[in-house]
Amino acid sequence: MATTSISSVASEPEHNTKSRELEEENATKTGAADDEDTGAQVAPIVKLEEVPVTTGEEDEDAILDLKAKLYRFDKEGSQWKERGVGTVKLLKHKESAKVRLVFRQSKTLKICANHLVLPTINVQEHHGNDKSCLWHAADFADGELKDELFCIRFPSVENCKTFKETVEEVAESQGKKEESKDAADAAGLLEKLSVGDSKTEEKEKQAKELSQTVADKAKEDGEKEDEPASST
Repeated sequence: MATTSISSVASEPEHNTKSRELEEENATKTGAADDEDTGAQVAPIVKLEEVPVTTGEEDEDAILDLKAKLYRFDKEGSQWKERGVGTVKLLKHKESAKVRLVFRQSKTLKICANHLVLPTINVQEHHGNDKSCLWHAADFADGELKDELFCIRFPSVENCKTFKETVEEVAESQGKKEESKDAADAAGLLEKLSVGDSKTEEKEKQAKELSQTVADKAKEDGEKEDEPASST
């Protein structure tokens, strides 16, 4: 029985080699012709103008930006409903320093969560899943304030932990800021009361001085009337 040697299988037939060389030569000539610059300029058929896109986040700085999947608890159906896959951000306003949580879907950029991070917010780990967190919030994503229960799931335990810790830090800082504001308001009120009291005291003092002056004047006039008339 005849056997086929490895060398005969590995070697390429002669006609195939010549054919390939010819194809490569033609390809080289064609490529050179394609690369040749004719100097012609082709104007675009449609001219697209750049349109500025506003997101409503221009006056805010992102202090957190993570990929996640968001769920909302449906009270009527007593079940969790997916709101979308996208990014969750914590945005701090440049002037007021208030921080809000915003979740947008990746493809449509639809807002699925939009609420302030208040000192009362309480983020809890989902029981039995260390990649998920739960929290309540007065949300404005649908154009009106609604008390919502959210659940967010991250690709990793580290991201979930980062989210929880960052929200807690922001809530604590917002609480301290409110306490400072209340203290400043109280100090301002006390200052106004003090100024008011001092003005009242000053007015009372002026009134006493005026009444004393009037009394002295009346006494002086009475003494003049009692004096005997001088003889002529």
